[in-house]
This record gives sequence, structure tokens and C-alpha cells, in this order.
Amino acid sequence: MNCVIIDDEPLAIDVIEAYIKRMGAMTIVAKCTNPLEAITVIKKEQVDLVFLDIQMPNLTGLDLVKSVENMPQFIFTTAYPQYALDGFDLNATDYLVKPIPFHRFLKAVIRAREIYELKQASLNRNLPKTESIRNNFIFVKSEYENIKVNVQDISYIQGLKDYIKIYRKGTDKALLTLSSFKNILEKLPPNFMRIHRSYIINIDTIEALQKTKLIIGGIRIPIGETYKEEVLKRLGV
Repeated sequence: MNCVIIDDEPLAIDVIEAYIKRMGAMTIVAKCTNPLEAITVIKKEQVDLVFLDIQMPNLTGLDLVKSVENMPQFIFTTAYPQYALDGFDLNATDYLVKPIPFHRFLKAVIRAREIYELKQASLNRNLPKTESIRNNFIFVKSEYENIKVNVQDISYIQGLKDYIKIYRKGTDKALLTLSSFKNILEKLPPNFMRIHRSYIINIDTIEALQKTKLIIGGIRIPIGETYKEEVLKRLGV
């Protein structure tokens, strides 16, 4: 994977660079202390993964992600844990808090590599859409299998940039597949509803409604402010 390191502190860049060299199988395309210059690199070069600080002069890491169209996978590396929710709301692959231990860095990169390899496998094979609907079920391409999923077994779906995670009743293991919310929504019946930029839920699986969250399978799922009015209308609240 080609990666870029963005941090206004050179010592922080050195730590990430040393970790990458320990792991191997990654190429550092650029090391940037200026986030504005980093945007040019990301747009110009083939970049698969970005390690990104949050608090930087001129432009924060959060704003950088928002400003780049077709942003590659990114992992936040920051001394500020309070921005974690904002980071994951932007579909960060992971959020690492400084000082970053190597085992935690390793876990984050393994996750990023799994997503990268899944995407590459799909692109290299010129696969069609990852889901094929058949009556009350769809086929989902996950890793190297087409898995049959009964639509009404789906509790909720989480978006992860170019991927989605499908959570089903009776299992804690989610299916990760290359798709978009637009594609999956076209294949789902009317009892499925988008409630957040990162979540689609099955209305039939809702257990409770809180002020800004829905509870499904004991999991609290946020309701986005822009979706709140429609959600309450659909639920008759």
C-alpha cells in the first residue's frame, strides 16, 4: 500500500515512519508537515492510506478529510481523544491516540490492509455489483465468497467509505463488502431506512427510541440531525 504521513510535528512523523518500516509491505509516498501541501500530494499521487494528525496549523485533520473528494483510507494519529466520534463519523479506518504503542498501530494497519485487499480483489476481477437480489434475499460478496443473506435477518448496516458492514440477527460478526449506501438501498424493501450518514436500519428490529439514538440488538445507533425529522415521521413519534 502507498501511504502518506501528515503531522506538523517531525518527531511524530518519525515514529509512524519507523513503525511502517518494521511492518514492511507499505511504501511512504510523502511525509508532510503542512496539511495544505498534503492535499496536493493526495490528489496527485496514488495513495491508499493516510496517517493524519488532527490539530495542525492552517487546517485540521478533520477539515482536510472533508475537503478532499474521494479521500483514500485514513487513520487519525492524534494526542486528542475527544475527537474520536468526529473521526469515526467521517469513516476513519481507525483512531490512534498518541503516544501510539506498536501493537495498536499494527492492529489498525491490518484492518486497513484487509479493506484494501478486498477492494483490490474486486477491482481486479472486474466484478459486477456486489449484491444480487432474489426475492427476499441478496447475495453479498465478502472476501472470496458470495454469501446469501436473508433481507429480514439484517438488523442494520454501517457505512465505511467505499464499504458497508452488514449486521444480522443472531450473530455478532458483520459482513464487510464493497458497496455504497445508494446501491444497497436500491435492493432493500421499504422497512429499511437511512437514519444517519453512516447507518441504515431495519425498522422491524428497533427495540427503543431515545432522543438522538435508536437501540437495535442492545446497540445504540445515532440518528443524524438531518435525518431526525424523517425518522420520527416514519416511526410515528
